Amino acid sequence: MSGIKRLLHDYKQLSKFKLSSLVVLTASAGFVAASGEHIDHAKLGWTCLGTLGAAACANTLNQVYEVANDRLMNRTCNRPLPAGRLGRMHALAFAAVCGASGLWILNEKANGLTAGLGAANILLYAAIYTPLKQMTIANTWVGAVVGAIPPLMGWASAAGELDAGSAVLAAALFFWQMPHFLALAWMCKADYTAGGFRMLSMVDATGRRTALAALRHSLYIAPIGLLAVLAGFASEPFAWEAAALSACLVYGSVQFARAPSQASARKLFKGSLLYLPLLLAALGLHRLPNQHNVDWDTLSGRVLDLVPAEARLQLGRACAVLEGAAAQVSDRLVENNIKCPSKAYGDSEELHAPRSGQQQGQEQQLQAPSAEEEEQQQPSRAAR
Repeated sequence: MSGIKRLLHDYKQLSKFKLSSLVVLTASAGFVAASGEHIDHAKLGWTCLGTLGAAACANTLNQVYEVANDRLMNRTCNRPLPAGRLGRMHALAFAAVCGASGLWILNEKANGLTAGLGAANILLYAAIYTPLKQMTIANTWVGAVVGAIPPLMGWASAAGELDAGSAVLAAALFFWQMPHFLALAWMCKADYTAGGFRMLSMVDATGRRTALAALRHSLYIAPIGLLAVLAGFASEPFAWEAAALSACLVYGSVQFARAPSQASARKLFKGSLLYLPLLLAALGLHRLPNQHNVDWDTLSGRVLDLVPAEARLQLGRACAVLEGAAAQVSDRLVENNIKCPSKAYGDSEELHAPRSGQQQGQEQQLQAPSAEEEEQQQPSRAAR
């Protein structure tokens, strides 16, 4: 391989080009979903290019931070930095160029909100998620937040704002990432352990915790299609297609939970790879011109309308019971003169604070009996 081709290949690896392309795909889905009668294809192209630059920057910074860890893992040891083909300063320069150009494009060709979301995602991925990977298994959930932001960027670029509908797409990406990455973490358990990363699979000898977490989030994503219809940017067939796709994801998660193994995890992982592009393709096929007339109250009202009247009545009664219990607890606290810790601490400081000479003199005067009281007490003393 020639020098130029080798360098381009290394840049492709630094940017994690396949992952960055997936990020661009989700951002474009957000743009299309937020568009009205006509899609501004030029603006969409600029948004995709800017998002690609931001994603490449974040992925490169991630590898700069994890050089030592990547060197210990079979799946990452041949990347440009651990293999020694590029230096840290070279990679940092590449990240700076990608990030600066990407954010500039988003700010100039889209809007400041889109650029701000891109900058926030670079920071969240490189400065928070990346260090957390070596500290806590909760890093997977933080990483899912990172993956949920690109569709918000596309939505913000098309609409200039974020509304209730944008949260539907963000939720879809958040929940999808959990079975996807949990299956990957189980497949690469030994590699992650060697690299010093903290994953749920490392504290799960049987694999059931990992599989059940994947199953829960596969169930959470089931109503996404219906929510998109209620939010007004997709037609009814999308709800059925999304439900069918989520059923396939749930099936893979159930199989993984019943018999956790490399094979069942790999099937779930491959199924998740098919799920996302099929979901986004169905959304593109059944999208409706977005009028942006559905706010949070409207969306929540439409969701409640789907709940049977009896169930809503029981829910209202349960809420009333909870409110009554909370009021009783509050009344008892007031009756017993129970103070909050900060107030009690303040009173304790007042009681134990050193007194001044003037305060001590006043206390002695209050405690000492007056002359009249002394005279009244003398006869009683004599009688005794």
